[in-house]
Amino acid sequence: MEFTPRRRLDLVSGRSHPELALEIAQHLGVDLGEANLREFANGEIHCRFDSSIRGSDVFIVQTHCGPVNDSLMEQMIMIDAAKRASAKRITAVCPYYGYSRQDRKATGREPITAKLVADMLSVAGADRVVSVDLHSGQIQGFFDIPFDHLTAAPVMIDYLRAHLKDDLVVVAPDAGRVKVAERFSQHLTADLAVVHKRRLRGVANQVEALHVVGEVEGRQCVLIDDMIDTAGTIVAAAELLAERGAAEVWCMATHAVLSDPAVDRLKNSALTKVVVTNTLPIAPESRFDKLEVLSVAKLISDAIDAVFEDSSVSEIFGGENLA
Repeated sequence: MEFTPRRRLDLVSGRSHPELALEIAQHLGVDLGEANLREFANGEIHCRFDSSIRGSDVFIVQTHCGPVNDSLMEQMIMIDAAKRASAKRITAVCPYYGYSRQDRKATGREPITAKLVADMLSVAGADRVVSVDLHSGQIQGFFDIPFDHLTAAPVMIDYLRAHLKDDLVVVAPDAGRVKVAERFSQHLTADLAVVHKRRLRGVANQVEALHVVGEVEGRQCVLIDDMIDTAGTIVAAAELLAERGAAEVWCMATHAVLSDPAVDRLKNSALTKVVVTNTLPIAPESRFDKLEVLSVAKLISDAIDAVFEDSSVSEIFGGENLA
């Protein structure tokens, strides 16, 4: 007797960003599964999948937005439920990876929480993790399971080609973003500049931009970063570029965290346009005239399809998806 194995893809979403999950499902041509998430009276989360996922390739989409701890716990509970329901393989799709900035010990007696999150996802039962534009590439090494690192760069580069003229300068807002900014400049055949910044000692979420390395006077400048949280780094860099005579200053970032007072800072800054992606949901009150939101649903759906078909994810990005 011979059996032909059946392969089935099941896509399930948590409650942190259902709009993105639905868009991913539409690109994949599948229905979005129902996890029936709810809370008990004391706040404990309960999950029960609507239909059988036995033997399925299950992809659980949950971006780690605020409240971050609730999003993380919800995803781990869904992973555990899928494991106990005999899913064949479970992939945690985390468009924004929570606690990614706590990837090392900057001072004594600190945790490395990005590693803790990696351990929790693995112990919960994830066989694979997919994420977009990690704050630090070393986070991939925190996992003992396969990790697929995606980048929103193709979407952003296409947008820049369509909307900006010649004489473009790609600017790294700090030393940590130089490698990514250089990749953008190569694709756009643009010059590269770097802002040297300093974090104020003992003061959270405040930075001081000191000087610019590169020629920016009279030119269009685009700041490239992985996230905008309180917008201190981006706004300080934009002000410095304006002081140095930049004709126009844009910023582009994958993750729009937009913690207070980010929106007010961005509105009143020297920035002409703020371009982000939809890895995180953006509340109506956080939207403003300068803000443009691009979708990464197609990139994520292509990666999910490649994982399901056991084909190359890096080929989608031409091998340039390394952090």
